[in-house]
Amino acid sequence: MRLTLSTLSTPIGTSLIVTDDAGTLRALDFEDYRPRMDRLLHRHYGAVELMDGAPPRPIRDALTAYFDGDLTAVDALPTITNGTDFQTRVWAELRRLKPGEVSTYGGISVRIGQPTAVRAMGLANGANPIAIVVPCHRVIGANGSLTGYGGGLHRKEWLLRHEGAGVTG
Repeated sequence: MRLTLSTLSTPIGTSLIVTDDAGTLRALDFEDYRPRMDRLLHRHYGAVELMDGAPPRPIRDALTAYFDGDLTAVDALPTITNGTDFQTRVWAELRRLKPGEVSTYGGISVRIGQPTAVRAMGLANGANPIAIVVPCHRVIGANGSLTGYGGGLHRKEWLLRHEGAGVTG
């Protein structure tokens, strides 16, 4: 599979944007987490060839607007992932969380109708290849604390504060 890799400077580091020939977002991560992104791409698609290119204008404009304060600018961006049925249900539910709204792993599990699947939900959240647009950063611990984030806890905290969520570091 051939995909395009582009970069975009953001207030929290250089983002890596992976798109297909149609300009659909397949992955979004950060430059310092490139090995993680490569592992997720391989897990989702098998052998992937990344060709350097410019980010598609709609994605670039939406991400820029998001970081400039239009927190819903990324909501309509089309994405494609190759996760399991369970993962795609989790990721779809994450996209229903509004900016500034947080949920717990247990809360998302309940929302998808599988209240006992908290661990599986956490694994699906961690396997999300599309940061920010599929807002896995909006999932916090049951006690309200920040928990793991594939792009680093400092970014998770920044994103939640940017969105107006009351968080405890």
